[in-house]
Amino acid sequence: MLTQNQTRLAWVLRLIAAIIMLQTLYFKFTGAEESIYIFTTLGIEPYGRIGSGIGELIASILILIPSTTAIGALLAVGIMSGAIMSHLTKLGIVIQNDGGQLFVYALLVFISSAILVILHKDQLINIIQKIKNK
Repeated sequence: MLTQNQTRLAWVLRLIAAIIMLQTLYFKFTGAEESIYIFTTLGIEPYGRIGSGIGELIASILILIPSTTAIGALLAVGIMSGAIMSHLTKLGIVIQNDGGQLFVYALLVFISSAILVILHKDQLINIIQKIKNK
C-alpha cells in the first residue's frame, strides 16, 4: 500500500509519462515529417511508427488506470528503452535540429515509468502469482 506522498508522486509520474506519450501520438499517426524521418532512418517506416504509436497509446491508458499502472509502466519502459537505444545508436541525440527534445522526452517517460514500476511492484507480483496459480 502506498503512502499519501507516494500516491501523489505516482500521479505526477503517471501524468508526465502519459502526457508525453499521448502528445507524440499526433505526430506518429498523422505522418509528420520528423516521425517519418525517424522511422525511415531506423528502416521501419511506416509499421514501426504506427506500431510504436499503438504501443504508447496502450501504455498511456494503462498507466492512467490505477489498477493497471504497473503493466502500463512496464510497457512504457520497454518502448522507451527502444527509443533511447535508437537515439544512442542510429539517430543521435538531436534529430532535425530539435535540440535533443525527443531524447529528453524518452528519458523522462523512461524514468517516470521505471519509478512507477517500483512503486507498484505489488501489482506485478499479484499478476505473476495469479498466473502461477492457474
